[in-house]
Amino acid sequence: MRFSWDQVFAWRVRRQFVDPRSGGDAVAVAERLCGVQAQVTSAAETAVALRCSSGMPGAVAAALGEGTLFKTWAMRGTLHALTPELGAAALSLMGSARTWEKPAWTKAAGATPEDVAALVKAVGEILDGRVLTRDELVREIIAEPRFQPLETHLRSGWGSMLKPLAWQGALCYGQSRGTAVTFTHPTHVVPGWSGIPDPDAAAPTLIRAYLGAYGPTTPDIFNNWLTRNFLSKPTVRRWFSELGADLTEIEVEGRTGYFLTEHLDDLAATEPTTAVHLLGQFDQYVLGPGTGDTALLPGDHRAKVSRTAGWISPLVLVGGRIAGTWELDKGDLVVSMFDGAPVPTAEITAELARIADATGQPVQAVRSA
Repeated sequence: MRFSWDQVFAWRVRRQFVDPRSGGDAVAVAERLCGVQAQVTSAAETAVALRCSSGMPGAVAAALGEGTLFKTWAMRGTLHALTPELGAAALSLMGSARTWEKPAWTKAAGATPEDVAALVKAVGEILDGRVLTRDELVREIIAEPRFQPLETHLRSGWGSMLKPLAWQGALCYGQSRGTAVTFTHPTHVVPGWSGIPDPDAAAPTLIRAYLGAYGPTTPDIFNNWLTRNFLSKPTVRRWFSELGADLTEIEVEGRTGYFLTEHLDDLAATEPTTAVHLLGQFDQYVLGPGTGDTALLPGDHRAKVSRTAGWISPLVLVGGRIAGTWELDKGDLVVSMFDGAPVPTAEITAELARIADATGQPVQAVRSA
C-alpha cells in the first residue's frame, strides 16, 4: 500500500491533537503521545495546553499530583510525564537494555552491575512510603559504606546513577519541595501501581501506542526513540513481528514502515492540509520520529531545531511538516521560516491567543527574525 507524506503528516497532526484539539485532559494527551517530555516543566505544560481545548498551563502538574501521570526518566534517559500503563511498559523495555551492565557505563559511573542491583534494593527500601529530596536520599544511601564511593554520581543533577534505578521501578519523581526535586517509590504516587511488567508483555503495548501517534515506523526508529538504539535489534524486530496482522507494512514515497492495520482506512481517507500550527519547545511531534527524519525536518535545517545542549526549538508546522521555528521576545512572537520562505503572518496571528494561554505569557504581535 502506498501513501504520501502529506497524508501521513496530516494524519499525525490530527492523531496528536494538534488540530483539532482534544476535549480531554493531560492524561489523554500524554497517553496519545506516549508521554510528554518533562525535562523542562514549562515545556510539558505548553505541549499539553496547546492540545487541549481548555488551553491553560497547570494540567500536567495537577495530573502528577493526582497520580494519573507520574514523572520519571524514560525514553532516551530524559524525564517524561507518563500514564502508569505506558510508563511501566516504557520502563520495562528501557530496563531490558541493561545499559548499566555495559563496560563503558561501569567505567564512567564507577559502579558495577552488582552495585546497581544493591542500590535498587536499598533505594526501594529507603523510599518505601517516603518522599525525599536528592540530598536526603543520598545521605541515607551513603550511610552504607559500600555506596560511599558513588556519592558524586548519586548527587549529579543529570541523574546518571539514578536512571537505572528508575528503569527498574525503584524510584520516580515526587512533588517538588520548593525548588528542590524529590524522589519516591512509584507505589507512593500512582494508586494501584502494579510494578514493571516483563518486556515481552510490555512491548506490544508500547509499540501499538507509538504507532498510533507516529506511524509508520521501523523497528530501528522505535529503538532510537526509546533507547537511542541500546536495545538488541533482533529483539525489537521480534517484538514487531509478533504483532502479526496487527501491523501492515506500507510505503510512503519510497520509504517502507509499519502501520497499525486498524488505522489504514483512516490514513487512506486523510486529505493533505496546508494549515499552519505552532508547537512549543521539546515537543513530541518531532521527538517521536526524531530530528533525523528528513521527511519531517529537512536535514540542512536540523541544527535550527536540535540545538546545543539538547535544546529543541519551538516549531512552525505547515501542512504538518516542520517549516520554521519561533520564540517569544518582549511580547512578540518572532518567526524564522526555513529557506527564506515568507512568514504566514495572518495564520500565525490567529494562533497568538492560543500561544498566550498555553504559555501563560502575553503575546501581542508577529514579526520575522
